[in-house]
Amino acid sequence: MTHAMMKGSNVPLDVTAVRAVLRWTPGPGVPDVDASALLLGPDSRVRSDEDFVFYNQPRHPSGLVRRLSKKRVGDHLTDAVEADLTALDPSVDQVVLAASSDGDTFRHVHDLRIMVFDAAAADGEPLAVFDVAPDTGEETAIICGELYRRGDAWKFRAVGQGYPTGLVGLATEFGISVDESGSEAETEAVPAGTGTAPTAPVPQPAAGGYGYPHGTPEPPARPPAVGDPAAAGADGHRPGYGYPQPAPALVPGAEFRLPPMGPQFIRP
Repeated sequence: MTHAMMKGSNVPLDVTAVRAVLRWTPGPGVPDVDASALLLGPDSRVRSDEDFVFYNQPRHPSGLVRRLSKKRVGDHLTDAVEADLTALDPSVDQVVLAASSDGDTFRHVHDLRIMVFDAAAADGEPLAVFDVAPDTGEETAIICGELYRRGDAWKFRAVGQGYPTGLVGLATEFGISVDESGSEAETEAVPAGTGTAPTAPVPQPAAGGYGYPHGTPEPPARPPAVGDPAAAGADGHRPGYGYPQPAPALVPGAEFRLPPMGPQFIRP
């Protein structure tokens, strides 16, 4: 039986694992939508940055919460998150299910809906359905629903709480450490007045990479041939094989900066 949810209502989940599916209608001027999940402790905050499952970190280290691939179903697009509820660590009290828009507000997203399925039933009817409507139209991230413990059981609550500060604002609300420096694309995602000056460029994700992007190493330089003037040092002598080469002198006034840390909000 499918429960049609109203904002604030809840329903018990008599299943061991769920698949929460976001569905919307694409079209000209409609921003893309991304599903994400936050695993919260008893204080309603994440235990660490690893408790945030989103497009650049699609799988929780436990493997029990994971983001699935987007699909086209008829005239709609879907993005989904699966969670193995009964296997989650007892310190996880809630799994927040959110949607974020890329490029525009949810005013331009049509027919946004979250559907909760029994993950063990591939073709079953949804257990719960909630049509998500933005309150102001200026939201760029919305908590669509939440999975939460009640004793030894789990429930789903329809939430529909929006954020005009996007995925960054939603993540920091629950204790995620967000690096607000980096590339131009990332800086634009930071709410006005909260960003900092860029410190270092953020690498783009590699195809098929997991989590943070991994760069491609440069091939080693070919050593100069014997007799090649480039092989000699400033004193005319060629450095001995295997010995460390002299390090270049630091430029006076140069400032050393650490690379960006924390989740990187750059869509692959």
